[in-house]
Amino acid sequence: MDSNDTITPTEETPQENGELSHSDKMIGIFTEPGQTFDHTSKFPPRAKDWVIPILILFLVAGLVSRLVMMNEDVYFEIKQKQVDAVEKQVEEGNLTREQADQQLEGIDAFMRGPIGWVAAIAGSLIGGFIIFFIIVAWYWFWCRFVLKGEGSYSSALVANGLTAYIGIVQFIITGILTFLFGTFVKDTSLAALLSSDRATIVGFLLAKVDPISIWAYIVLSIGLASMFKSENKGKYFVLVFGSWIFIGLILFFLSQSLPFLENLM
Repeated sequence: MDSNDTITPTEETPQENGELSHSDKMIGIFTEPGQTFDHTSKFPPRAKDWVIPILILFLVAGLVSRLVMMNEDVYFEIKQKQVDAVEKQVEEGNLTREQADQQLEGIDAFMRGPIGWVAAIAGSLIGGFIIFFIIVAWYWFWCRFVLKGEGSYSSALVANGLTAYIGIVQFIITGILTFLFGTFVKDTSLAALLSSDRATIVGFLLAKVDPISIWAYIVLSIGLASMFKSENKGKYFVLVFGSWIFIGLILFFLSQSLPFLENLM
């Protein structure tokens, strides 16, 4: 072989190195998450393994939130909630009648106009990434300093990022269910399907009976254990599901005095 044809290590493709391509990792999250993460953990964390799925996740979330407005029943339901919120502000003296009328006049344009589309998608991307980085920091701290795992913040980014492909499926399903039922379906939990009030303890518990969320948290637990080089996956299951319940309880109790937090539950 001519010396000019020699492939140096830096010129090798991921496949030639033995590393899975991103598309293989995406498929593996659904078919063989354990093997996929174990294989991924043998190589340095790659930014595309969290940037691509998270970007798609929040783009889909923003688009679904706009597309469901095409259903007249859903549109009226969401619009009525906004009208009720504005009227409550008037009753509490936080808004004047004139200010309230101005806000009410702009609801239709915002919900279905181009400004609403841009705001929904931009808000989903900006807010979503901020929340994502905070959540990853939470898991990284526990995995690295409490569970003494051998991984970096980038390792936590990849574990959470690849798991987001399951979240994309959930957003698509909730969009379809919203169109079918003619009412806004927040997630795939029993609370959403039964229209339960999440501000009650029964609604809170029903919100945790969510097969797709449970599936995602199982995969995330496996991913964090693999990316932080741990053979004991059990403690990572405790971390992930414990965090889900613990943070959910905090939001539940805070929402009793701060109702807007119910949207995060």
